[in-house]
Amino acid sequence: MNKPRLLALYLPQFHPIPENDEHWGRGFTEWTNVAKAKPLFRGHYQPKVPADLGFYDLRMEEVRISQAELAKEAGIEGFCYWHYWFGNGKRLLERPFNEVVASGKPDFPFCLCWANHSWSNKTWKKDLSIKVGNMKIAEQLYPGREDYESHFYEVLPAFKDKRYVQVDGKPVFFVFDANVPQMKEFIEVWRELAVKNGLKGIHFVAMLYTASLRSNLSVTERIDNVLKLGFDAINTIGNTKAEIECGKIKRYINALFNKIFHIGVTTKYNQEEINKHMFSEEDKLEYVYPTIMPNWDRSPRAGKDCTIYINSTPLVFQKHVEDALNIVGHKQPEHQIITIRSWNEWGEGNYLEPCLKYGHGYLDAIKKVLKLQ
Repeated sequence: MNKPRLLALYLPQFHPIPENDEHWGRGFTEWTNVAKAKPLFRGHYQPKVPADLGFYDLRMEEVRISQAELAKEAGIEGFCYWHYWFGNGKRLLERPFNEVVASGKPDFPFCLCWANHSWSNKTWKKDLSIKVGNMKIAEQLYPGREDYESHFYEVLPAFKDKRYVQVDGKPVFFVFDANVPQMKEFIEVWRELAVKNGLKGIHFVAMLYTASLRSNLSVTERIDNVLKLGFDAINTIGNTKAEIECGKIKRYINALFNKIFHIGVTTKYNQEEINKHMFSEEDKLEYVYPTIMPNWDRSPRAGKDCTIYINSTPLVFQKHVEDALNIVGHKQPEHQIITIRSWNEWGEGNYLEPCLKYGHGYLDAIKKVLKLQ
């Protein structure tokens, strides 16, 4: 079996920016939520404290180099940076990635995932939105061709960087929300500009949750609809599907209780059971790239009103990685892509980086599986 192409989602929210200072308080970063998290029940692992890298600041080149060394040693091919472009030239959290491109360090592959969603006052801390109402911090806009061109030329230096991850000779570009009316035009403009600027094209990948509470269509039908927009591949995310299959009634009751009483009810699932239901038959398709998740605990951001996967351990994750490799192993080497959600989403308890409890456990789990191949 060929070595799978593991791409880890990477959050750049570990340095202060003016917008966060204004809405959350001076110096706010993801660590603000992480450090003040408290256990909600007996045995709940909170706060989760980083080990080797500490409470880092992504403005430091040394930190970014150390992250890449850890990822490379574990067999991860590259980081997929969340990329925030809101339209009309507005970007947020762009500094770490811009410095990676400009400096040439670390010498480690990367790609981008466009987080094309609005920021509100519940994006990073849900409790405030309950007190003062849901307010927009940055609204996602699609102004038209001129803006799409500006956006393209903003990321073109990255596309031309030798480190940029490619599929079939084209830079890969993930999109968080494919189902917006302007997406087909956006893709057409970028493809045109890519060829004009010496690229073979762009390999567009749409993120898609395999369970949708807003659609009666099957997974296959929803995949087909997204591909018709011009996407080359689909990155499936199966945790919502898994939660429904592990406890649909519990999920519905807790959501209803939260909506009516606004006091927050924690929904717990066993990580091992979630993993059994994460994948779908569609994940075996050549143009579908499945997602694996080492852990999940959004309580640092959301408080009690959240979902937590309990009994998440490196050993459980190791089996999860093995299952994913079996799913993609028959595909062409270029398409044996698995996304890891995530490298460093500490505010969602969703990370691979070393922590005080498990050390390098989750990274070692990947290494152990790859050595078996």
